[in-house]
Amino acid sequence: MKTRIALILAIMMLVLCAAGCKAKTAPAAEATPAPTEAPATEAPTEVPATETPTEAPTEEHPDTELPEIPAEDPLPDGEVEEEVFASWNDVAPALDLLIEYVETVTDESSPDFIPVENRIAVFDMDGTIYGELFPTYLEYYMLAWRILADPTFTADEELKAVAEEIRAGGPTHTYASDMALRHANAAAKAYAGMTVTEFQNYVTQFLVRDADGFEGMTYGQAFYRPIVEVIDYLEENSFTVYVVSGSDRYICRELFEGMVDVPSDHFIGMDVALEASGQGDKDSLDYTFQPEDELVRTDRLQVKNLKTNKVTAIVREIGKQPVLSFGNSSGDSAMHLYTISNNPYKSLAFMLIADDDVRDYGHPEKGEELRAKWEALGFNVISMRDDFKTIYGENVRKTGTFRWTEELGGNAN
Repeated sequence: MKTRIALILAIMMLVLCAAGCKAKTAPAAEATPAPTEAPATEAPTEVPATETPTEAPTEEHPDTELPEIPAEDPLPDGEVEEEVFASWNDVAPALDLLIEYVETVTDESSPDFIPVENRIAVFDMDGTIYGELFPTYLEYYMLAWRILADPTFTADEELKAVAEEIRAGGPTHTYASDMALRHANAAAKAYAGMTVTEFQNYVTQFLVRDADGFEGMTYGQAFYRPIVEVIDYLEENSFTVYVVSGSDRYICRELFEGMVDVPSDHFIGMDVALEASGQGDKDSLDYTFQPEDELVRTDRLQVKNLKTNKVTAIVREIGKQPVLSFGNSSGDSAMHLYTISNNPYKSLAFMLIADDDVRDYGHPEKGEELRAKWEALGFNVISMRDDFKTIYGENVRKTGTFRWTEELGGNAN
């Protein structure tokens, strides 16, 4: 029986082998023709663009988007090459350093590898991510307008004095050394009584206005495109980004909403005390928030977030030492030094120099002096003039004139 079974199996193997050999040596003409594709005209067509459902319009910043950068020349296949750093010049040493750093610390085989949970990057806002030369800080303009031009607000003489100093110093961006703290206290008083939502809506009214000194850009669009690209790049590489600003925390949140991808709980800034609308003269420890209550701004300044206050805020609110820090002024030096000193991980700090007086209102004559100052402290310098291909977008133009004095001419309040 075993012999018979073996014989049958041998015969089957010979048959199969013969069939396979015939298939391999058969002429191509005798091969079974492959099924042809359906004619192009019979293929289902795509839904016309006009029939594609559109997203519901957002209400954060009406009519505000970052000015577009022209696309590169089309590739042979009709696609457009996406550039991560389209707003940077081809030669930008600080950017090259940053890219090398990110590639190193995200490489698990590198001795400088940083775990995802410790990839913390902190950014100043005014003059680092967002413009500050129209002709001065957005929050200074807001306060001066509130006191000198808002018909719904009556200011006392102390507030008027601060606003008049801001109006006088704005065009040259020069203020007394104590102006930062005086402004913060004045802002606390000027917006006291507004709910958080009312203040956010008040901020939005300014963001849709044309940025003073520029054409083709609103205040809500006045972000430095190259730095926004850096934020996007870091987030793509699993860095957690925080904005650590001297400006009011709620102004920062409203400004970025729908414009730059930073979560609302990643903003640290100037703060005023909040209280429940129904608590009256009671201390917050003696009052329980009620369902009908709203949070209201008070006139009590809690912190002006500059210099070492930035460091203590980072420790208090983030709880980890950053590995990257970006700023533009002496108000950021403490944050930078905290980042790069005694850090268990490889760390860098960058200072942006406003040295472009063609596309912005910078001071090139101060560029070399500032570069030497920052590099002596171990900071890496980014030059707006030399490193940025565009600042705000190609369609934005510096006008060289301001409506500042006319707009803040005062009212009868």
